[in-house]
This record gives sequence, structure tokens and C-alpha cells, in this order.
Amino acid sequence: MRARSEAPTDLLTAVRPAARHGAPTRSRTAPRVTRRPALLLSALLAGGVAAAGLGLHSAPAASAEATSVLEAQQELLGSEEGLEVKPQASVTVAEAQARLEEVAASRAARAEAEAQAREAARPKFVLPINGARLTSGFASRWGTFHYGIDLAAPMRTPEYAAGDGVVLRAGAASGFGLAVYILHENGDVTVYGHMDSILVEPGQYVEAGETIALLGNRGQSTGPHLHFEVHKGGEDGERINPIPWLAERGVRV
Repeated sequence: MRARSEAPTDLLTAVRPAARHGAPTRSRTAPRVTRRPALLLSALLAGGVAAAGLGLHSAPAASAEATSVLEAQQELLGSEEGLEVKPQASVTVAEAQARLEEVAASRAARAEAEAQAREAARPKFVLPINGARLTSGFASRWGTFHYGIDLAAPMRTPEYAAGDGVVLRAGAASGFGLAVYILHENGDVTVYGHMDSILVEPGQYVEAGETIALLGNRGQSTGPHLHFEVHKGGEDGERINPIPWLAERGVRV
């Protein structure tokens, strides 16, 4: 009976290949470790991704926390019972006032310089009308003396102040229909007559070249023209030839 039971064992031993020389034999009870490195690497990768995920979500969390803190501070500042907090970056009131004064002085100096430049550039004397034709001079005419010059031009041509001055008279005048008298700085008075309409009034300051009237044909006139006179030294002063008076001031008729 024992011989039969041992036969299968011998047969199994006969068909099983012999172990190679020097090759270690694996025990059935030894643990399997061939797949552990791969599992370990997967675990490490998974942990890294999780850590990265935590890092990505930490910034919004921190931002939200900072926002909540800022809102709390603003609520505290807006409360009547909260403490007053001012920006640390500041200047003193004296420094701010000094800066304001510096800017104001700079602007005033610039404005003064610009005004002086304009004053220097503008003409001080001009021909009292542009594009006109001299039709009568300072001379005897028709049995009397003509104490001015006549400058003919189309109706309502602008008439200008010959120089800076103050309007003495403006309105109706015998012989002229309408007339304007202007007192200049040196005391001379210029007279403008026969205009169709007057654009200035007594007491008004005018500059050379400023429009004072529109040319007309009123009064004792034979056609549209400006009658222009110069009274030396005042309204009742000697009436002199306007052509040399203008020429002395750089104006040619």
C-alpha cells in the first residue's frame, strides 16, 4: 500500500524541470514585492497632485481672507464709534500751502509774461479804416478850410480807433450827423464823423484797431466816407493835419 501512494510523488518529480544551477528558488510563502515600486511611484504622484491642488486653492482662500479683513476695517472706519485712520503718506499743511502759493505765483508770472508779449506785439496806432481811398485832404475847399481828411469806402465798413484812448463823446453832432471823440494818452483828441452807426459809448477805453463805428453818409456828406481829424492837446486844441500825425506813429495813409 505504501508503494502505491509514493508513485504519484515520484512521477511529479520526474516531469517537473529541474531548477537551474545557482538560481534561487522562490518560496510559496515569501511575499510578492515585484509590483511595489510601481505602486509606490503612483502614490507619490498622486500625493504631489493633491499637494499642488492644495497650493492652487490656497491663494484664493488667502485673498478671500484678506478681502474680508479689509471689509472689516472699512466697516470699522465707517462706524461712528471706530477709530479715525489716515494715510501715512502725507505732507504738512504748511508744506501744502507753500506749494499752492508757489503754483499761484508761477501762474501769475506766466500770465503777466503772456500779457506783456501780447502788449508788445499789438500795434499802438493804426489807420482808422482799411481799404479806403483818400478823397480830400487837410486844405482849403469850397471857400472854407477842411480841417481833416476824408477816406471813402463802402457803407458800413468798420472804423477803428487810431490809437489807445478813452471815448470822450459819442453821438449826434452838427455837420457830422454822428461823431466820436477819443482822448489819447498824450492829450491829443481824434475825431471820427459821418458814420452810419456808433459801437462805443463815452467813458469806454478802446485800443488801437478796435472797431468803434461803421462807416456811413450822415450829415453834410456827398457819399459814404470817414471824416478824420486830430485836435492837438485836447478837444478844443489846434486842429492839425492828420497825415503827418499818423506818419510820426508809423501809419501811412
